[in-house]
Amino acid sequence: MLWTRKHLITIEELSLAEIEQIHTTAATFKKILARGVKKLPALRGKTVVNLFLEPSTRTRMAFDMAAKRLSADVISFDSASSSTTKGETLRDTAQNIEALKADMIVLRHGASGAPLYLSKILNIPVINAGDGAHEHPSQGLLDTFTMKEHLGSLKGRKVVILGDILFSRVARSNIYALNKMGARVTLVGPATLVPPAFTELGVEVSHDLKSALADAEVVMLLRIQHERQASSHFPSIGEYTSMFGLNKTRASWLNPKAIIMHPGPINRGVEIDSELADGEHSVILEQVSNGIAVRMAALYLCAGGQPENATATD
Repeated sequence: MLWTRKHLITIEELSLAEIEQIHTTAATFKKILARGVKKLPALRGKTVVNLFLEPSTRTRMAFDMAAKRLSADVISFDSASSSTTKGETLRDTAQNIEALKADMIVLRHGASGAPLYLSKILNIPVINAGDGAHEHPSQGLLDTFTMKEHLGSLKGRKVVILGDILFSRVARSNIYALNKMGARVTLVGPATLVPPAFTELGVEVSHDLKSALADAEVVMLLRIQHERQASSHFPSIGEYTSMFGLNKTRASWLNPKAIIMHPGPINRGVEIDSELADGEHSVILEQVSNGIAVRMAALYLCAGGQPENATATD
């Protein structure tokens, strides 16, 4: 099967075969990243613009490193250094980037749908690096890639996503990917942040943390998305932590072989205690490392590469 997509906007629109193509390509790149010389010529002569109009550390750095590992020229800028601060529209900013002969735009934006909008007006590939509370496809792809490294096939595996689901683009991307891969997904958190409507996405919703964790093979913690909440959805951070924070006692309810994940940034002592975030069951730093290989795969494929040719770029 050939990769035919020019853009990576959502996981919702990807097929299982396309998800597997990205994972296969990422696995190839991960092996190359383990070498002494980590660079490939796959995108030599191409210019990738990282347009991050919302704060980011891990995602921005990972896309930057991924593009450079593929030998692309990289230009990164944020809202503070963009003419959007002077009132320029996103459309004008993006069309100016294209007019400057950039070959690809990686966009993070606070408005849901912004990457889809650009993909319809530009002739160059657009990759969604997170749009509002909609989706964060590269994060969902790297999370499921990491799960597969530890569990093999995800078919029938129980994955618990715990925290602020309502405002989380990471949760949505993971739900779409995990459902396509055959996992059993349970969402857990306060009723105000995990409403029953999520069952329409083919997942279970629970507010009983102990029963939800009992047979989980993966638990993914999400931080509270204060920046997207117009009003408070629970009385206090302390109350959230006392009821849903993952501490040593609650971790004992887990399957002894379960892995603990977090897309970051971590609020230590809120959604997870430090000893668990840094403990033997945590794969949080593996997620960060895998983020480079998965984003290399996304850039490479959207630039016209094919999974079976990834090693030929060596």
